Amino acid sequence: MLLLVKNATVYAPEPRGVQDILTGGGKILALAPRIDPAQLPGEVEVLDGDGLAAAPGFIDAHVHIIGGGGEGGYATRTPELAVSSCFAAGVTTVVGTLGTDGVARSMEALLAKTYALREEGLSAFCYTGSYRVPPRTITGDAMKDIMFIEPIIGVGETAISDHRSSAPTVQELARLATEARLGGMLSGKAGIVNFHIGDAKAALTPLEELVRPGEIPRSQFLPTHCNRSAAVFAAALAWARAGGYIDFTTSTVPGFREHDELSAACALRRALEAGIPLERLSCTSDGQGSLPRFDENGAFAGLGIGTSASLLQTFREAILGEGLAFDVALRPFTSSPAAMLKLRGKGGLAVGADADIILIDPRDCRLETVIAGGRLAMHGGDVRMKGRFEA
Repeated sequence: MLLLVKNATVYAPEPRGVQDILTGGGKILALAPRIDPAQLPGEVEVLDGDGLAAAPGFIDAHVHIIGGGGEGGYATRTPELAVSSCFAAGVTTVVGTLGTDGVARSMEALLAKTYALREEGLSAFCYTGSYRVPPRTITGDAMKDIMFIEPIIGVGETAISDHRSSAPTVQELARLATEARLGGMLSGKAGIVNFHIGDAKAALTPLEELVRPGEIPRSQFLPTHCNRSAAVFAAALAWARAGGYIDFTTSTVPGFREHDELSAACALRRALEAGIPLERLSCTSDGQGSLPRFDENGAFAGLGIGTSASLLQTFREAILGEGLAFDVALRPFTSSPAAMLKLRGKGGLAVGADADIILIDPRDCRLETVIAGGRLAMHGGDVRMKGRFEA
């Protein structure tokens, strides 16, 4: 069936004015000021987009899709991702990753979940590896994983400057980066290495040492959690000024902001004010990762869970709280991660692109509709596409 969105103000993510958007076969078939459904063959479902902004679906490129956590013992392992939680947040593409636990959780399970999410209507990819070096892989070789396993686009999340890392040497990181780079070159993928940046004083210093010889470009790396502290944020700005990508985490514990953490929306604004180009900035949720909570005395009070909903909350905060223009705020959630990760057909609204579209009320950034692969996933607050075992 064809799906036609009428009279929406299109952000592709650049402003395109009021347009109609025709989708079919999972792709955008036409973008035009007026498309008459009566002139189209077959059955056409029409959605009224008058007064709404049409934008690309969000890309959440750092999600623990089979669960994360576990640092507090077996009972602190977080649950797997439910596909409906993504659609409710405007997310139409995810990239799955292992984290601290690359022992009880396996790459085989991560890949299987990636395929399951695809069957449930979500575009899904994944990294190979986990916090530790050498990485956990499926074929026994990170380069082979990237080259021969279609959903695997890079390596990650590899931990540095963190007591939970494997304390890799610069030489070990260089070998990992070259394997990922070559795997990407041979397969036409990004071959990027996603780095977890911890709160140790070294911050991004291992990455700076890694690129100093000039053999591996900064674009081969995507450091994340770059808003976790003022010191890490400052190091990340220096990395980005020299040409690197940086990623801000949207899931957070409110109390942490009183102890040096920046909100992702604030970090975006400050990075732009510092002259960092939009194409070097992205935001991800760290979804299904564990978030420790503390009481007013600083004592541990339990765990929360990172969610893709934090992406939408950060987008709203960037516009309504930090004063970013609608199209500017869109890019770190859409076109920038699509380009960084070479996710073809994602991150933009154009003829031939994947039909991943969200409709948002620009006045209050309320999400009205989500179209995933040309199918109506959420409309009027009602999630219509759910996982097989969701109620």
